[in-house]
Amino acid sequence: MTATALGQATPAFAAQTAILHVSPHGHGTGCSAAHPCSIEQAKAKVRTLNSNMRADIVVQLAGGTYRLSAPLTFTRADSGSNGHTVRWQAAPGARPVISGAQKATGWTRHDPAKNIWKAKVGTGFDIRQLYVDGVQATRARTQLNRADLTSDANGYTFTSDALKYLNSLADPGRTEIDALGSFTNRYSPVADISDGVITMKQPAWNNNTFGYDTIGNPFRQGPLYIENAYEFLDTAGEWYLNTRTGTLFYKPLPGQNMSTVDVEMPRLESLLSVGGTYQAPATHITFSGLQFSHTSWLQPSTGQGYANQQTGAFVYGDWQRPSDALGSCQYGCKLFEATRPHWHQMPAAVQVSAASHISFTGNRFTQLGQVALGIGNDANAHATGVGLGADTVSVTGNVFTQGAGGGVVVGGLQADAHHPSDPRMTNRNITISNNVMHDLALDYRDMTAVLVTYATDSTVSHNEIYDMPYTGIAIGYGWGTNDPGGSQDYVNRGLYDFQPVYSTPTTLKNLKVTGNYLHDVMRTMDDGACIYTLSDGQGTRIDRNYCADNSGHYGIYHDEGSRDYTDINNVFRDTGDWDHENSNSTNNTGALTVTDNWTSNPSISLTDGQRGNTVTGTVVVSDGNWPSGAKRVMENAGVHPE
Repeated sequence: MTATALGQATPAFAAQTAILHVSPHGHGTGCSAAHPCSIEQAKAKVRTLNSNMRADIVVQLAGGTYRLSAPLTFTRADSGSNGHTVRWQAAPGARPVISGAQKATGWTRHDPAKNIWKAKVGTGFDIRQLYVDGVQATRARTQLNRADLTSDANGYTFTSDALKYLNSLADPGRTEIDALGSFTNRYSPVADISDGVITMKQPAWNNNTFGYDTIGNPFRQGPLYIENAYEFLDTAGEWYLNTRTGTLFYKPLPGQNMSTVDVEMPRLESLLSVGGTYQAPATHITFSGLQFSHTSWLQPSTGQGYANQQTGAFVYGDWQRPSDALGSCQYGCKLFEATRPHWHQMPAAVQVSAASHISFTGNRFTQLGQVALGIGNDANAHATGVGLGADTVSVTGNVFTQGAGGGVVVGGLQADAHHPSDPRMTNRNITISNNVMHDLALDYRDMTAVLVTYATDSTVSHNEIYDMPYTGIAIGYGWGTNDPGGSQDYVNRGLYDFQPVYSTPTTLKNLKVTGNYLHDVMRTMDDGACIYTLSDGQGTRIDRNYCADNSGHYGIYHDEGSRDYTDINNVFRDTGDWDHENSNSTNNTGALTVTDNWTSNPSISLTDGQRGNTVTGTVVVSDGNWPSGAKRVMENAGVHPE
């Protein structure tokens, strides 16, 4: 066995294995070591070799940056055959970077007094993220005091002298409101600002101001910002792009030398799409030792904004709402429930759907402007137009960091995700293991490191997850509304005027959440946990996880409709309620088995014998005197060295 730069093992292939050589500036057609080809040429070459494979095909990428002009697409035509695999991998000792960015160069000082620099970068494009020396920079912004603003159906009014400077912004139509609530992080673009009136673009404003945890009435008042104006460029590490003049402005951090700094502007909205059809899925393709970087998802900059609901789901479209929605629909209403079955998902930088036997091993997902990796999401989140249908997909030994959105999202939200009209749509046998995931959800702070909405027989194991604004691992979706018999709570709210009451179970079944090490999560948002669940888990087991340094927030949080989960042999150090259920007389939360766990905080909201719950064998530990069983869980949680 040999090892690449990122540590994954590369088999010693048999002599008949075809090896294609690729380099960032390759232009040969033979894809030989002496005359390497481009990625696109290698894809074309694979298609001449893979129809009747007798051994694997290896596409070996030399080190360097591969700057894409369009996303890469892998379909059935790019797949392995006869049980053999097409392997896209780093050359030994190399770190190839698959990039969607244009590099910004030629920096000159624009405002010496404020130390603002500029570079001419061209026009005809926009970005929402900027990456400087491998770290996401902050889009120019200023924090607003909610008390200075009065909201109405068209936007805000203000009379405070502290905000009068907004009337004189050079380009108010480029600005956005960025609002943090309890579990939502919403973006709503501005149309104009004048005479103390902030007029918002539609339908983003309407969609962001009715339902739950809205911009105007959040369950928790997190910070409120106005972003994306040159006038807000007052803090080191901030940037602004003037799309009219093609000028990028940046205020460097202490120690940054603008003659040598690496500044990357993401020009693509995604990098890679793997997927075919249900009849002819993409299959037997692996990616190892690569770095995926530099995307920017642009929808929040449009009139749709980002009407966030939870973990990357958002209201999309132009929806009817009550005429007095700012009063009558701040804690839900019937017309808001009409949107729920149609929520969209944030598309990922790397997408897999209608595919089987796909693996990502030893890669680095970093500097991405959205979800890093989406597996079997709804069709609206896939560039192929075909969603769901992911079978036997593994994500092992990767690093996920410096992302605007979440790490890995498995499953969809809409009806075919939980009750597929074609059984081939079912997501199954997904493995997410031994990954390191941190400093994600930098812009879309409602997102998690791992989210599995609806999948069958899948595993989330031995990942280390830390420095997250919200939940570490989330399992399930739907708040119990799609489980057999539905939810009385949502009968009362009127949801079932817009969707069926299902009589059969969802595809969320038999997940294993095992041996993960989660710490320092819930650093910004509220109403989450190290591990969070929704709806009937049908035999899902949460065991031997270690949750630490999550003071004031839950260890495991069984939210609405959570049933049939087993929480066993987990360790909780420095948390709030170590196990919590959101239960009331009209939801179906319960039937939870919680046994043989260790915790430093005795607080738990579940009671043995109530709502069908079993709570036994809890060991409360004081002064750090963890028993040997707990120590074994703590030592074995997280990434395994091999």
